[in-house]
Amino acid sequence: MNTHLRQLAREIFASTLKECTIESAFARDVEYSRGVLRVRDDLYDLDRYSRVLTIAIGKAAHSMAAALRGRIGDRASGIIAVPHEAGPQLAGFRYYLGGHPLPNAESMKAGSAILQALRGSNHESFVIFLISGGASAAVESPYDPELTLDDIIGTYSVLVHSGANIAEINAIRKHLSAIKGGRMAQAAAPAQQLSILVSDVPEGALDALASGPTMPDSSSCERCYEIAARYAMAERFPAAVRDLFVERALEETPKADDPAFVRSRWWTLLSSAHAEQIAAARAAAAGFAVEIDHSCDDWAFADAADHLLARLRELRRGVSRACIISGGEVTVRVPHGCAAGIGGRNQHFALYCAEKISGEDIAVLSAGTDGIDGNSEAAGAVVDGSTLVRIGVERARDALRRFDAYPALQNAGDTIMTGPTGNNLRDLRILLAE
Repeated sequence: MNTHLRQLAREIFASTLKECTIESAFARDVEYSRGVLRVRDDLYDLDRYSRVLTIAIGKAAHSMAAALRGRIGDRASGIIAVPHEAGPQLAGFRYYLGGHPLPNAESMKAGSAILQALRGSNHESFVIFLISGGASAAVESPYDPELTLDDIIGTYSVLVHSGANIAEINAIRKHLSAIKGGRMAQAAAPAQQLSILVSDVPEGALDALASGPTMPDSSSCERCYEIAARYAMAERFPAAVRDLFVERALEETPKADDPAFVRSRWWTLLSSAHAEQIAAARAAAAGFAVEIDHSCDDWAFADAADHLLARLRELRRGVSRACIISGGEVTVRVPHGCAAGIGGRNQHFALYCAEKISGEDIAVLSAGTDGIDGNSEAAGAVVDGSTLVRIGVERARDALRRFDAYPALQNAGDTIMTGPTGNNLRDLRILLAE
């Protein structure tokens, strides 16, 4: 058994993180010269505006604001809301330390501060939104002012443990929020608006990123009612939120024809596709036949694992070294009333794979590019054909039953520890076979 595959998977993941950075994306797509800001194909003469305001939200908020400030200097100022400590703060910005995966009091303060700042905008204002994943919980303000922080936390808790995918979860978040689903753009109108995005959502679903605060919303109230019914959410929501669903009293979010979007532009600088391509290139350079497969995005973890392992074994039949790269997220549904342990979807996925590949020359890595997996300190884990033996069959199965993968994988030395990366391009799975 070639246990070196586990180390090689770690090296490919680390190399991908190193190359797929906020700074490299800004260096490629953002320039500033003689008062003119270029973002991809757009040019903005900042001297034309009486006010330039920057709103940065999400796990990459600090990194994105720092990259922008490195180009336009102190013209970049405003508000930064992040779900983790961001290091030395940038001059000219107010910082808020929001929650994740559940909002906290700072999330609500950030939402109120952002709405207040935006409502001072006019036709001579230019608002630059820097948006990345993790902002849904880091910034919040309920659309119904009678909803409390406890109501929102309780609702988010039901959503993240429901088994619904991110687009379904965010559809409901949008309709309960004064920030999400394009309502932040409404607050900023009639200003010129530019959204620079670092995406942790499927390529065709950008309005799910951070619950789409600056984009037209493709979801609807009817869709929210259907999602809540399918996953039996309504009866578990806090009473004030449950009443909105029972009475079908949600308010519709702004759509593409809303005047708020007339002066709005959106550019994606980084996404999971960038991470997939870099990881694939690294594996190919190491002599592997590589296939990128993200067809299982948002599948249940077991279905995704079985599918990817089947694809890996099929690819391996014709080559000496095979690799499958897969971006996106898998879902892990925690049954209602189950007291989950420590871990996250990546470690749960990896531990499930450990039994499926036991004794084989295969390594499976699954980790978050943000460096955070669930409620653990790990970004994810990498397992191989020896993992099950090192953990023990019964302990591994028990950890899966209790959604407590982190202690078992940590003791086996199979966790991946990066700390928060200041970036967020969805999860990355690397499967290697010899």
